[in-house]
Amino acid sequence: MKTAIYYYTGTGNSLWTARTVAAEIGGADVFPMAHVRDDKESVDADAVGLVFPVHMWGIPALALRFVEKMTADPDKYYFAFAVNAGQVSRTLVQLRELLASRGMKLSAGFDIVLPSNYIPWGGPGPADRLEKLHRDAGEKIRKAAVIVARRETVPVEKGPLWQRIIFTALYKMSFSRVPVMDRDFWTDDKCNGCGICAKVCPVENIAMENKTPRWLHQCEQCLACIQWCPQEAIQFGKKTPDYERYHHPQIKIKDMIS
Repeated sequence: MKTAIYYYTGTGNSLWTARTVAAEIGGADVFPMAHVRDDKESVDADAVGLVFPVHMWGIPALALRFVEKMTADPDKYYFAFAVNAGQVSRTLVQLRELLASRGMKLSAGFDIVLPSNYIPWGGPGPADRLEKLHRDAGEKIRKAAVIVARRETVPVEKGPLWQRIIFTALYKMSFSRVPVMDRDFWTDDKCNGCGICAKVCPVENIAMENKTPRWLHQCEQCLACIQWCPQEAIQFGKKTPDYERYHHPQIKIKDMIS
């Protein structure tokens, strides 16, 4: 039996999750969703996994576009991991309904909590808390991988009712505005024009002009650019100069670029 896992990541949490799942179940291939663009997803596998971050309390646009390219096969086993900072809300229910509308069944969906990378709202938190989140997430992934390996069907995980009501409404209101939220990015005088921001952007939303990044208003708000900048020269709004950066400690820039 062959498993294909597709991931979307900005700061490495989802890539680490995808790799951990693959290692636990064995024999799984891992692919970035961003590389599947014009052609439909057509990997020969009997199980397909989706691993992505929760954006604005729902499925990010890149993952939605990927699902539209998936080749529906009712005989395949579909599973998902929604990576978030503690507010999964209705994301996996949304995915289940979306797949069902295209003739696919989401047999298992897991809520994976990892450190927040949404720096406009603050840094990731103290080191001991980060360590615990990484450890707890690893333990949960290992348990979930057993379910996936056995091709079991379990209810998708979801947040409490108040999250599903309030945050789903906020998701619907904010979703169309995400691409132009990159207007709040700017660079300070530490920028040396290295171009790392453009290289790690999963949707090629950054162009380098005279060694200065320019955002193209097709943003996903993954924040890869600000979190991976070696000089910490990219800012978002007024507060981020004072906030600590974050990316998963086991993921490197080369992993993001490749």
